[in-house]
Amino acid sequence: MNKEIVLTGIKPTGKVHVGNYIAAIKPALQIAIVSDCTALYFIADYHGLTFIQDKEEYNHLSYGIAATWLAMGLDPERVIFYRQSDVPEIFELNWILSCLTPKGLMNRAHAYKAILDKNEQLGVDMDSGVNMGLYTYPILMAADILLFQSDKVPVGKDQIQHVEIARDIAEGFNRNFGDTFKLPKYVVDEYTAVIPGLDGRKMSKSYNNTIPLFESTEDLKKLINKMKTDSTPPNEPRDPDTSNVFLLYKEFATPEQIQELRNKYLNGISWGEAKQELFQVMNDYLEEPRKKYNELMGEPEQIDHILFEGAKKARAMAAPILEKVKTKIGRYR
Repeated sequence: MNKEIVLTGIKPTGKVHVGNYIAAIKPALQIAIVSDCTALYFIADYHGLTFIQDKEEYNHLSYGIAATWLAMGLDPERVIFYRQSDVPEIFELNWILSCLTPKGLMNRAHAYKAILDKNEQLGVDMDSGVNMGLYTYPILMAADILLFQSDKVPVGKDQIQHVEIARDIAEGFNRNFGDTFKLPKYVVDEYTAVIPGLDGRKMSKSYNNTIPLFESTEDLKKLINKMKTDSTPPNEPRDPDTSNVFLLYKEFATPEQIQELRNKYLNGISWGEAKQELFQVMNDYLEEPRKKYNELMGEPEQIDHILFEGAKKARAMAAPILEKVKTKIGRYR
């Protein structure tokens, strides 16, 4: 029996923070560890080009995403890890799918509609800030997914529609040309939508409340000390299950450590002590990954080698599927 294919794309649009790790990287890494599947992870660098059009920033963020995944335990020998732009078959399929996708489907994409709504509120041209890459983003994402006959695509809630669009495009192709593409399913971890930031709101670059994943020891401590807490008096029992500090602590601690801190909460631990406990467990957890990340970022050629090798494996999977597609549309007899 063929193994299930699980595909995860990572767009380089900013510095990776703790929320990204807990919500996306950590659960995606678990898939390769606990599942008997063929796991594909890719750096969606050409997706990032829709927003980031500065050469230095673009390169730095792309390498940074790759180094993050490798530092946090992604094993390129066990999975297929590649850079999107190193697999030209994706972009050939993207054009084919673009020719078969109704414009109306793109008009309904949430990200595009959100920009239109914002422009309307600002009283500017409706398409201000919209490039064609952003407008047709869901088609390229569909090509990413369909080219590898993906069964499951782990995503955040905001990306569900893109997987649904990929299914719509696949169904349309299959109706026109015969059974070709699998219909992918999205996988969402409901828990990961509420990772708290420094101010108690969801950790997000938009709120400027993030904790960068590989912050230095000194800066990590300073950021944790800034975390918002409630006004429970000193020595009074505290509810660990409503504490942002405790929620983050659980993501980096052992079961024994979690239970120990829970008891301290019930016995009236001060917020200063609780934050020190969080800092200690996070710093210990991230010490080796931080070191590996910095080493990789200092040797981008090592990252290139890993991604090039992964692209070879990805292209070996993609080529026969693209040939099948081209035969279906009439490119070959």
